[in-house]
Amino acid sequence: MPDCSLSDTSTATPAWQASLHLGFTRTGDATRLVRREHRGPLRVQKALYPEGPDACHVIVVHPPGGVVGGDRLDVGIDADVACHVLATSPGAAKWYRANGRISRQTVRLRAGEGAAIEWLPQETIFYDDAHVDLDHEVELAPGARYLGSEVLVFGRRASGERFASGRVRQRTRIRENGRLLWCEQGILAPAGIASPFGLGGHAVCATFLAVGAPVPAAVQAGLRAADPLLALSQVKSVFVARHLGDDGEAARAAMLRVWQALRPHYLGRPACMPRIWNT
Repeated sequence: MPDCSLSDTSTATPAWQASLHLGFTRTGDATRLVRREHRGPLRVQKALYPEGPDACHVIVVHPPGGVVGGDRLDVGIDADVACHVLATSPGAAKWYRANGRISRQTVRLRAGEGAAIEWLPQETIFYDDAHVDLDHEVELAPGARYLGSEVLVFGRRASGERFASGRVRQRTRIRENGRLLWCEQGILAPAGIASPFGLGGHAVCATFLAVGAPVPAAVQAGLRAADPLLALSQVKSVFVARHLGDDGEAARAAMLRVWQALRPHYLGRPACMPRIWNT
């Protein structure tokens, strides 16, 4: 019988192999984008400074607008000592059906001593029969801080499409000075999404992770009061907020509230929303 398993060896349709590596350094009171290397359809058009020169915002653009089976995206950000970088995306990421091949995304973030990286992409939508591997690696030097969020949407319920087949494998690891602080991995497939031990039948899950000084009890209480559906936990220097539901916009709003509450604590400044989020 023919082998119908998913493979990366099919050559029926050429796949995109795209990479983007960014390097930042501190010059005086400014965070500067000094290295920009790309291959394939991944770009950062320019460095933005809506908060002043010390915090650099970048928008990671994937021109095809969607990822198909066999595509691979590789993003790396290297923030040198005392840099502050915020990276986001211009819109939702769309992962289409596998077509016999696995799609992959690897994100590697490195923050030097006293630096801060905010990784705040907009939501990720998995179409039915998508087969995706997601790896997220964060390396922090002493005194560095990290704030990151993700909103995962399975299927397009507004269009009557559910995530009835396929699977998404995730792995997130955060290290500080070489020591593992956080490791989370798992596979989300239709059975797990439906299970009460998985997503309980919900189509949207969102997570916010932050590393730095523990979040004060008053800040956590304020978040719980504003959104009783948020699940919050503090595990030593790692703060976690989770949302489970069926509406991608509601999940984004929940993660925005968390970011707005935590940014002054971790970074000593109010939230400054990227203009691209309003377009």
